[in-house]
Amino acid sequence: MSHAVVVGVDGSAQSAAAAEWAAYQAHRSGQALRMVHAGGAEPTLSAEPVDRAQSLPRLVLELRDHLADVLPGLEISCEHVPGHPAYALVAAGDRDGLLVLGSRGLGGLAGLLVGSVAQRAAAHAACPVVLVRADTDGGGVESGVVVGVDSARPGTEVLAFAFEQAAERGAKLRVLESRNLPTGRYVTEAPVDPPEITEGLAAGALVRLQDALAPWRKKFPEVRVEAEVTAWPAGRALVEASRSASLVVVGRRTPRIRPAVPGLGAVAHTVLHHTHSPVAVVPHD
Repeated sequence: MSHAVVVGVDGSAQSAAAAEWAAYQAHRSGQALRMVHAGGAEPTLSAEPVDRAQSLPRLVLELRDHLADVLPGLEISCEHVPGHPAYALVAAGDRDGLLVLGSRGLGGLAGLLVGSVAQRAAAHAACPVVLVRADTDGGGVESGVVVGVDSARPGTEVLAFAFEQAAERGAKLRVLESRNLPTGRYVTEAPVDPPEITEGLAAGALVRLQDALAPWRKKFPEVRVEAEVTAWPAGRALVEASRSASLVVVGRRTPRIRPAVPGLGAVAHTVLHHTHSPVAVVPHD
């Protein structure tokens, strides 16, 4: 459980969408919203106390006031934090437990949706990082949560985050697993030749996935869960699922030996750059 929802703000349309998403997330979970404007040098030393809000751009302060009007019961703080934006935001998120950032949002499969700061933060943070597009409606109609898993190594942190999000939203959770099956279609559709092999592989994969989800269904009995096994590549399946989702959750494996340059992994990278909905990147062992 995080102490607050941290959102990076810089006055852009992307960060405004991220702030709105973060505000509703904080409101749903009963947490505070911490707006952080990152970058620049340390403030000049002075005998007088420093008011960090004085160094914030006007658009950021207007956004804070707007969110306070929309969600009057929400506790909101707003501050400037010096240093490299990505690392300053990661430090803020790691302290409080959840970081929300805006993505660049060029749209379409040909465009890259994630800027360098957001991508670096998602690759480095020890906490979940949610990336939000500029055209996202943070308080819009709830359309469910999607999570990608591997039933052999489901990732406790990833499933915990996905189930918690679905429970807080009162939404359905769609769990997708990609398997190398002899069909290019979802295995829940009509089987292809040879039907016996396809059906056997599909049934076995779905049973393993259901077994992996059983403890989580018991822990979150209020969450409606839809488990699916697909023959599509994981990244493609999750991108397609994002068309009708309010949030897509993907994992980022944390190596035992910290690499010099942390990476997101192929699936997370694909989803981040081509998604149609906000994406949560959750680090796990």
